[in-house]
Formats: sequence, C-alpha cells, structure tokens
Amino acid sequence: MKNKNMNRFVRIAMIAAAYAAVSLSLSPFTFGPVQIRIAEALTLLPLIYEPAILGVTLGCFVTNLIGAAMGTNLLGFMDVGIGTAATFIAALLTYRLRNVKCRDIPVWSILMPVILNGVIIGIELGAVLFPNSVLIGSLISGIEVAAGELASVIAGWFLIKTLKKTKLFQ
Repeated sequence: MKNKNMNRFVRIAMIAAAYAAVSLSLSPFTFGPVQIRIAEALTLLPLIYEPAILGVTLGCFVTNLIGAAMGTNLLGFMDVGIGTAATFIAALLTYRLRNVKCRDIPVWSILMPVILNGVIIGIELGAVLFPNSVLIGSLISGIEVAAGELASVIAGWFLIKTLKKTKLFQ
C-alpha cells in the first residue's frame, strides 16, 4: 500500500514538474495576450489517469506563481488563483466527461480546457489589457486563448493515444 501511494505521489509530481518545465521554458508563448501553453496538452491526462488532475493543477500553480514572481506573467498574481482554478476545473471535467464519446472520441472532455480557459483567462486578459472595454477585450482575448488551447489539446489527444499503449499510468 505504501509503495502504491508513493508511486502515485511521484507520478503527480512528475506531471506537475513537466507542466511547469515546459511552460516556463516557453514563457514567451505561455504568458501574454496570445497564449499557446503547450503544457496544456497534459490537461488531457485525466482521461487515462485520475490523479493527473492534481498534477496539472499543481504544475499550473507553480507556473503561474513563478511567472508572476519573475514578471513574465502579465496577469500577475491574480492568475495564480484564477488561472489555476480554471485548469483544475477543466482537468476535473475532463475526467468526469471521459466516458461521453462521439465516435469513440471524448469530445466534451477534450473541449473542457478549451472552453474554460477561453472564457476564464479571456476575462482575466480582457480586464487587464482592455480596462475601458472589458467585454470586447474579453471576447478577443478569449478567442485567442481558446485557439491556442485547441492546438495544445489536439497535441494532447495524440499524446494520450500514445500513452494509453504504455504501462506508465497503470
């Protein structure tokens, strides 16, 4: 039992570390008005491994915290709470909707990170970048974030299909 818990803990930490390492090493794409956070491909890991919810949430928290502390996250410390919450909710819904499929593809699970980050991060960016026109700014930013997120989760879908064939998360 102890070994099983330790393996779970190590996998969660590895997911968090991978998320943070990829995000921070690509910080010009990770933070900003047009975001392509490649590490968001990992938000689909809950399709095959429930504890990944904690891993991607922790990775997002670390990424947003370091980004805010370094000044590269233009949303600042607000994103530590709000952005991390968006990732947590998206990962949780990805897991919960994993069995709702269309032609054997969990479309709603795949779309959860796109929709939630598009809306939530779009509003954050709209409030910060367009304080005189938050609604229009949120709409523009939300579309840009959702487009970047879509690219990431498409890559994530291929990653998940590959990882399913391994014993890494069994």
